[in-house]
Amino acid sequence: MYFILIFSILKLSLQDPVVILNVPLGVISRIEKMGGASSRGENSYGLDITCKDMRNLRFALKQEGHSRRDIFEVLTKYAFPQSHNLLFFAFLNEEKFSENGWMVYTPMSEYRRQGLPNERWRVTFINEHYGLCDTYPSLLVVPYNATDDDLKKVAAFRSRNRIPVLSWIHPETQAVIMRCSQPLVGMSGKRNKDDERYLDIIREANGQISKLTIYDARPNVNAVANKATGGGYEGEDAYPNAELFFLDIHNIHVMRESLKKLKDIVYPNVEESHWLSSLESTHWLEHIKLVLTGAIQVADKVSSGRSSVVVHCSDGWDRTAQLTSLAMLMLDSYYRTIEGFEVLVQKEWISFGHKFASRIGHGDKNHADADRSPIFLQFIDCVWQMSKQFPTAFEFNEQFLITILDHLYSCRFGTFLYNSEALREKEKVTEKTLSLWSLVNSEKSKYTNPFYTKELNRALYPVASMRHLELWVSYYIRWNPRIRQQQPNPVEQRYMELLALRDDYMRRLEELQITNNSKISNSSASSASPSQMMSQVQTHF
Repeated sequence: MYFILIFSILKLSLQDPVVILNVPLGVISRIEKMGGASSRGENSYGLDITCKDMRNLRFALKQEGHSRRDIFEVLTKYAFPQSHNLLFFAFLNEEKFSENGWMVYTPMSEYRRQGLPNERWRVTFINEHYGLCDTYPSLLVVPYNATDDDLKKVAAFRSRNRIPVLSWIHPETQAVIMRCSQPLVGMSGKRNKDDERYLDIIREANGQISKLTIYDARPNVNAVANKATGGGYEGEDAYPNAELFFLDIHNIHVMRESLKKLKDIVYPNVEESHWLSSLESTHWLEHIKLVLTGAIQVADKVSSGRSSVVVHCSDGWDRTAQLTSLAMLMLDSYYRTIEGFEVLVQKEWISFGHKFASRIGHGDKNHADADRSPIFLQFIDCVWQMSKQFPTAFEFNEQFLITILDHLYSCRFGTFLYNSEALREKEKVTEKTLSLWSLVNSEKSKYTNPFYTKELNRALYPVASMRHLELWVSYYIRWNPRIRQQQPNPVEQRYMELLALRDDYMRRLEELQITNNSKISNSSASSASPSQMMSQVQTHF
């Protein structure tokens, strides 16, 4: 009961299929009582359960015996453990896996893979105890010519002390992607010489371009409005060696309302006659387009423009994470592998303080919290859009992405719990819980794209026009009864068949090679050459 709610809906006739509802308690967003003592009629008394994964469930109950009250109290207690001083299920999960997912990402190993540190960039431990910035990771990469004292001065001028730090460096051009939060300019147009000089040091570290490019994820009008609350953006007077571009991506509240509208049109019924106009009215794909377009600009500027870029929004943990991680996915083929994507999520989202607890509302009964927003879902949707346009470029399949989203909510693993690395360290998450990557990496074949073709150093630029973007039906409409009747997905079935076939051929190939090698070693007296003794192994690939 602590983790999962399972209902088996009885067949009304021999022809009706048995429907089993499998609902992790962490997926529940809201539980409401339906009907009262005077309610009459079928299905007029019971519980309404709203879920975070696009489904709404209604359970009709008998009025006798107070069964609804008992079920309501138990469900509320365990679906919202944080509101009842209980542990997340992840801290009670005793599953065993063959792989330890917490070992997937170590910051130093990832930076070394990128060729860092070098003569222009250094690793600093100034945030080792999260004293500089409590929402940043403990290990940061900064310009070699910037001292730790410089970093402290810059932090005072950046929202939440989130200074510009390196996310990724281009192996050829040495142009970098930096991430941070907005400068604290305010209505009076305050300046900070240390911040201005720091951005100049970033520009000079590239050594190949005269201007530093700053991408502000917000619409221009929003960035101006943020001055009223002490924020703002980099003006050309204070930053003459930088070019500033606004990417027009809307805030968390707009995205939350957009997803709510999308949910309304896909569940429980899809209105075929008004489908296109209804989908357009949600603006969901428009937001996906803007996020992808912004990431393409970042990636192209770094690769083709050979220019270092600084990316920020307001606080640098929502739209900024979307843009940096997608740009890195476009530029670096390593992140398109299963392991690489896990590293990307751990690095750009989890360690750099995307507020998963606030955005998802893990274990919290306050379903109307204004901090909730589908920012990470949008990122995964963008990745899916890319995988559709480049079907051989990603080692992982659609099921991998859906599994990540399912466990974003489930609280079965510690991976997405809490808002920052500092809080996860305080709660000893890596010691007391399991990683989602333990599950994935213990059964990789289930999440592997059999059509994957490894290509090094190939940049991918998806087409972000509305004509090329699709609604992710397999995720957003999977709970719709009509869609569910079409399962299992024939493409997924074929995937698994191909994987099994490939594994079988590889096993047979290895067996033949071992057999033939044994024959070769045992026939030293023979004059026949090894090449003559090796039999040909043929496969369908």
